[in-house]
Amino acid sequence: MRKIELLSPAGDLEKLETVFHYGADAAYIGGKFLNLRALSKNFDEEELEKAVTLAHNLNKKIFVTLNAIPHNPELETLPEYIRYLESIEVDSVIVSDLGVFNLVKKYSNIPITISTQANNTNWASVKMWEDLGAKRVILARELSLKEISEIRQKVPEIELEVFIHGAMCISISGRCLLSNYLTGRDANRGKCTQPCRWKYYLMEEKRPGEYFQVFEDEWGSYIMNSKDLCTVEFLDKIIETGVDSLKIEGRMKSSYYAGITTKVYREAIDSYLEGTYNDDKIKEWKDELENVSHRQYTSGFYLNKPKSNSQNYETSSYIRRYNFIGIVKDKISENSYEVDVKNKIKTGEKIEVIRSKMENINLLLSEIINYESNEIIEQANPNQRIILKLDSSVQIGDLIRSLRTDVTAT
Repeated sequence: MRKIELLSPAGDLEKLETVFHYGADAAYIGGKFLNLRALSKNFDEEELEKAVTLAHNLNKKIFVTLNAIPHNPELETLPEYIRYLESIEVDSVIVSDLGVFNLVKKYSNIPITISTQANNTNWASVKMWEDLGAKRVILARELSLKEISEIRQKVPEIELEVFIHGAMCISISGRCLLSNYLTGRDANRGKCTQPCRWKYYLMEEKRPGEYFQVFEDEWGSYIMNSKDLCTVEFLDKIIETGVDSLKIEGRMKSSYYAGITTKVYREAIDSYLEGTYNDDKIKEWKDELENVSHRQYTSGFYLNKPKSNSQNYETSSYIRRYNFIGIVKDKISENSYEVDVKNKIKTGEKIEVIRSKMENINLLLSEIINYESNEIIEQANPNQRIILKLDSSVQIGDLIRSLRTDVTAT
């Protein structure tokens, strides 16, 4: 049976550890240079080396993004950076620019993945990249299941990767000039301000300062605001197109988001391979995906061309049902665990531990111990280290959450 790779996002080392803990086969990360998430924390050279070591020790892979579209000055130091990435043995670099592609080939033997930014929507362009020496192509998001299947049939050898979950860009595979035009921050160089999600008004040129709403409802207009992609209910059909890698979007998202989405799609892939992928499980997975911060969901282009209901005209805000409480960092004794706190937590709250392979554990938080002073406290705040009494089956890396009392879009 062929291997189907689950590829998860990691904006920093903590997120990388989290996605591997929850079952990712590989992770894509960005260095400090030429990646399209320039505003993320990203990885410096020491962290890149740690990331590759961690992945390879777990028999997993690291893909490094070089997918921004550079201008001339950025090319001056690129050869040195390429040589460095080869020296630490990254598994692939993700590129979208032909010049960057040629420089990677010239200065290294790193396997090259072609970014979704390269807009590959047909088999001929995929075949061209194969002939030029690319190992993998990330297909454009504007493709149907039928079109992907045809590309696979026409180009059977090259690896194909598709997005299965996360934010969608209003522009063709992310090639957008709105941010650059409106704010001077170039989306194609990693600094997108997401103006497609802003609230817009109309101003007539002879009446400056007088704003007219572009009516869609009483809350305003979000005419370019795409819903988030979610494919878990037809993941079997995506796998059956013959693609090699299934990719989750979200390097700017939290460890909680990365962990939960990875856990859900890991279970879905495994269920498909085991022949147990069914409607009951799909409902459970869809319910769980409602528990991460997200916009309303859409199936994207996979099943049909998006219609008016694929846009969210009401708000650009996220839906958040749970608070991310923290990450289990160490086991101190049989039932005592060190936890890195991410959001405020109080005694008396109901919390849930998300285990990587087993059912989640629900419990009432009866006691919090300050890790530094070993004193009992009533409340813990973000960035604190605490000790909690938990079930002995909890593992290092497990996430902890609590249900929000204000379950609304925020």
